[in-house]
Amino acid sequence: MIALLRKAFEHLEEALLMLLLAAMTLLTLWQVILRYVFNSGLLWALEATTTMFGWLVLIGISYGIRTHAHIGIDLLARSVGPAARRALGLTVILLGVLYAGIMLYGSYKYEIRMVKLGVEAQDIPLQRWVLGLCLPIGFGLLILRLLEQGWLIATGRARATLVADEAAEAIRQLGGDETEDGAARRGE
Repeated sequence: MIALLRKAFEHLEEALLMLLLAAMTLLTLWQVILRYVFNSGLLWALEATTTMFGWLVLIGISYGIRTHAHIGIDLLARSVGPAARRALGLTVILLGVLYAGIMLYGSYKYEIRMVKLGVEAQDIPLQRWVLGLCLPIGFGLLILRLLEQGWLIATGRARATLVADEAAEAIRQLGGDETEDGAARRGE
């Protein structure tokens, strides 16, 4: 049951990211057509696109953690043994959770202040706090993903680096394979 809920949540996350990207693209295209063909435009389009971009980035951060799509420098991690690599990975996770926790707290305080002040968005007829919900939601998701990856690293079910390995992926696609430490080698 938990695996089913997890899969449903992952599909919802991916669908939301696709919807945001498509909506941003179509709204921007429509705005360009209105501006250059009809000498007109939508007053709220820039604020809507900017808000959607914020949602896309903040939800996309946790998606990148889940799919190991973030680019990073793993020279140090590759130069140490498996135990040190695991400790290094868990330290990085801990620092990421600390950072995301500070950001979550700050975004929560910001959202509470926006609710109390009743500030409206500049061009969209919504309260500013509604548009800014991407902050606490995004950082909350980031904490959950980091904790999940930390658990997988601690239990030995995931590699200790959370970054993409484009070179190993390219060699795998060419018919090679990958060694245990993540270094790619050519297949015979």
